[in-house]
Amino acid sequence: MQRIQQLNPRLSNQIAAGEVVERPASVIKELVENCLDAGATRIDIDLEAGGMKLIRVRDNGRGIHMDDLTLALSRHATSKISEAEDLEAIVTLGFRGEALASMASVSRLRLTSNSESGNSGWQVSAQGEQMQATVIPAPHPPGTTVEVKDLFFNTPARRKFLRTEKTELQKIEEIIRKISLASQQVTFNISHNGKQIRQYVASGSEVDTQRRLAAVFGSAFLENAVYLSQEYTGETGRDGMNLSGWIGLPTFSRSQADQQFFYVNGRMIRDKLVTHAVKQAYQDVLYHGRQPVYALFLTLDPRLVDVNVHPTKHEVRFRDSREVHNFLFRTIHRALADVRPDNVSEDGEILAPLTPQPDPQAVGSWDVPVQKPIGFSYGGGGQTSSGYRMAEQVQRYGSLLSAAGPAERPAMDHDGEVPPLGYAVAQLHGIYILAQNARGLVLVDMHAAHERITYERMKTAADETGLRMQPLLVPVSVALSERECQAAEDCEEELRNLGFELQRASDESVMVRAIPAMLTKENTEQLVRDVLSDVVEYGTTNRIGQHRDELLSTMACHGSVRANRRLSIPEMNALLRDMEETERSGQCNHGRPTWTELPLDELDKLFLRGR
Repeated sequence: MQRIQQLNPRLSNQIAAGEVVERPASVIKELVENCLDAGATRIDIDLEAGGMKLIRVRDNGRGIHMDDLTLALSRHATSKISEAEDLEAIVTLGFRGEALASMASVSRLRLTSNSESGNSGWQVSAQGEQMQATVIPAPHPPGTTVEVKDLFFNTPARRKFLRTEKTELQKIEEIIRKISLASQQVTFNISHNGKQIRQYVASGSEVDTQRRLAAVFGSAFLENAVYLSQEYTGETGRDGMNLSGWIGLPTFSRSQADQQFFYVNGRMIRDKLVTHAVKQAYQDVLYHGRQPVYALFLTLDPRLVDVNVHPTKHEVRFRDSREVHNFLFRTIHRALADVRPDNVSEDGEILAPLTPQPDPQAVGSWDVPVQKPIGFSYGGGGQTSSGYRMAEQVQRYGSLLSAAGPAERPAMDHDGEVPPLGYAVAQLHGIYILAQNARGLVLVDMHAAHERITYERMKTAADETGLRMQPLLVPVSVALSERECQAAEDCEEELRNLGFELQRASDESVMVRAIPAMLTKENTEQLVRDVLSDVVEYGTTNRIGQHRDELLSTMACHGSVRANRRLSIPEMNALLRDMEETERSGQCNHGRPTWTELPLDELDKLFLRGR
């Protein structure tokens, strides 16, 4: 072993670069965030060889004072914080003061800046093992330009990990796409090998915002996304949060999670708590293995979130993770539930509410009641006492319809407004309902639609009736970690609402005396472990709700109308009306679409009408 010695500045900065500078895209992220912190409204990015040969980032921000240029390339030097208290409420994207020094240690870096009017700028670079800064005059308009040449030229082992020019360029474009969504007031220009390849024009109107969204997600996203905006003031009226942004419809999903952008106070992050909350909100409507598309912006008091938990600042820690998790889940879940056929305008536009109504339950509630399911049927298959009355539906809509049979068309010239899904015309192959609305043709998968209607009514009835707890004849001892046992003790009341009666037996074990009645066939020990694991990890759990909903979904599937079941016109129209009133009726319980529409102009195109 050698004696302890002080590392020279260049070597210590290269070690730090291993955390901050992973590839050219990492350099771009740090430099662009500095530009935004400086108040820039235009950022120009010039690249060569995918950023491996040259990265040049120029902005029109406030610039750096000449006397501060030598400090700019020093480690742990920053203008964004000065006291320990500043770390408790960080409002800038950068603050650690090590990015420029790390870059300068693994590249040939030059920084030119002008903090005043005119073109009298100054340039600084760092050389030698001690990274001595040299400042010389250099004409430059107000703002800053940073040039990073030959990245990793002096650390060949790091350079070997870089990919092809095309791959590195794609990584850079991905970073700028994400940043551009949160900085719509800024124009971004990207050039590669002397040719402009991308431009994001500053957004000054709704049209500009839609144009930027289309540039990031593709134009199809605008036609398949819902805008949401929801505020939460907290139980005490303080510690408020706001969630806004766009979520893709369940039918507009992807095989990969590559278009999921989430921002906290303008900072793009990757956080497992956020991912878990969004996944839960989509779980009832998304097809197997598919990933939702979204761009969401959470704003909250900077004192309620710690962004200083990772050198790359991709991760954050919320002071009250349970409150944040539940707020995200409820807002997205509510917005998806409100996307129904009756939220479609005459021209086919989705009219989900821009400001969903506040959840009547307090955020943080753990109430997930369960009860015995109820049954529904269409067309003479029997009625239940649970609230659904086919006769009432027939009586309500029968005056507008012809009940002579599937082949007879209903009159469309009645005085009333045509419903979003229109009126049934016929049943196709015993599988689909063919209907006509004001816009054109509607096709409905009758089994999938009825399945969703039945499922949602089962869930509603389950929520209203409450949970039945099943005591165990022989209590089960479950060995857990001390943290999980403490969570079981601290959350005793919430867990009881979920159907569990747990008693702490020792520092690392609990006695299970009762579980939810619907889950008596489940592995008790594993069920308790999973529930408490969620409580420790996310501050809440949805395991019981998931198990309950899986059972209800299965029963709803078996209890829904089957293919080749002949329905009368009134029965088909009753189903259409229920779809318009049922939450999440655009997808069945398994995430498949329940209906589609073919507008009249599309039908005209099929037959070349008007040409």
